[in-house]
Amino acid sequence: TCDTGDQQTTAAVHLKEPAATIVERLKDVATYEGEDVVFECLLSRETAQDAQWFLGDVPLQSNEMNEIRVQGTRHSLILRKVTLEDCGSVSFKVGQHSSAA
Repeated sequence: TCDTGDQQTTAAVHLKEPAATIVERLKDVATYEGEDVVFECLLSRETAQDAQWFLGDVPLQSNEMNEIRVQGTRHSLILRKVTLEDCGSVSFKVGQHSSAA
């Protein structure tokens, strides 16, 4: 705001969060049935954008079988005690960017 006493003008600043990109992509993992598996993605920046993990086409949430962690720019998915039914594509999406393994 600029105020000269008898006149006043006001303006606003609006910010948009720059899109995060994936700098370290998912890597394929081979393991034994009953073991835990860890997938990790590293982003270019910390972001408030929604990031989502998928097993096949199914969106994942943290529960007793899946643990989703965010530590700064590192996003991790731990699949607990995998079975043969867990074989397939794991993907991570943030904004318009995605990675799969």
